[in-house]
Amino acid sequence: MKNRGGVIASLRIADRGSRIADRGSRIAPRASRLAPRASRLAPRASRECDRGALAAFADAGACRPFPFLPKVMPMSTPVNRQLRLKARPDGRVGHEHFTLAEAPLPALGPGEMLVRVLYLSMDPTNRVWMSDIPQYLPPVAIGDVMRALGIGRVVASNAPGFAEGDLVQGLVGWQDYAHVRADEIAQYTKLPAALGLPLPRLLGACGMSGLTAYYGLTEIAPVQPGETLVVSAAAGSVGSVAGQIGKIHGARVVGIAGGADKCRYLTDELGFDAAVDYKSDDWKRALKDATPDGVHVSFENVGGEIMRAVLSRMAIGGRVALCGVIANYNNGRPADDVSVLIAKRLTMRGFLILDYRKSREAIATLAGWLRDGRLKAEETVADGLTNAPDVLNRLFDGSHRGKLVLRVDPQA
Repeated sequence: MKNRGGVIASLRIADRGSRIADRGSRIAPRASRLAPRASRLAPRASRECDRGALAAFADAGACRPFPFLPKVMPMSTPVNRQLRLKARPDGRVGHEHFTLAEAPLPALGPGEMLVRVLYLSMDPTNRVWMSDIPQYLPPVAIGDVMRALGIGRVVASNAPGFAEGDLVQGLVGWQDYAHVRADEIAQYTKLPAALGLPLPRLLGACGMSGLTAYYGLTEIAPVQPGETLVVSAAAGSVGSVAGQIGKIHGARVVGIAGGADKCRYLTDELGFDAAVDYKSDDWKRALKDATPDGVHVSFENVGGEIMRAVLSRMAIGGRVALCGVIANYNNGRPADDVSVLIAKRLTMRGFLILDYRKSREAIATLAGWLRDGRLKAEETVADGLTNAPDVLNRLFDGSHRGKLVLRVDPQA
């Protein structure tokens, strides 16, 4: 019986193993039931750890499953990229006129809000604001963020009437985030969610461009049925809408644009009665042929030689809505001689959309025309904040159709 002790020990071990196995068989179903729950909770636990548990308990040694992890996990902090005016352009705008800066996001004070910029409106007025000449707004100061209209989403707000998530329009500037101070809040408008239109269109046909055309032909130089309306830069964001509004009001509409493709776009897609290609050799003769009864209303966007040619075709008592003189923005030339205004007893009235508070009625009218097909719109969308100078130049070389927009947020 020398081996009796060993046998007894073996039996005891076997019995213990049997009991453990039996317990394991009872626990197994429960473990099986708990496994899916554990699987569901695992991502949450991981996120909670990421959100600060690791940092909070690092010094106490908690939430540190691996010895090589740092005591505090770094959290990425958004920075605000900004294009600041470095020098005033003399002619064409270039990257050398701007400095790319990065600034931390500010803490908000009372009445302030922070807006994530989604889209920027690229407008001829951007070029005007770079020049140190008298204008309706002070020039952008050297070192300041370039001024620009845009659409953004509120990401934080202490401003009454604005909440996180609101879609807004205002002078956001060439930057990723606009820090809107309390005295600037009035410059921002909350956009209605019910319009159901693409965001770039809210800067174009149903935004400042469309409103400019709308007020120009309803209040500045109202166009009547049967009259002849001539629109320069007619394939652009304002001109294309102005011509279509003229058609809606029963006018005969002639558009002036650069290139055969744009002229076909005006007549074949937008419904203009005639189009004049100012790049052709005989464009002045074409303008005369297209306006046999003269021009009753001119919607002027260009100035220079084109404006002089249109003024020479004006009917007695004609009206001119002077929206812009883009031909002079890059060269700094003085205004054209307008003695013809006297000879033909014309009324020329300059205007700015800033003179008109954005009317819900006007926006609703434009949106209705877009929805029922009487008004067509097109946008050219470019990408990348740092490309802003190059994109702006496309306004002056004519390499776009419709509204020119720059997408700042790639997720927009």
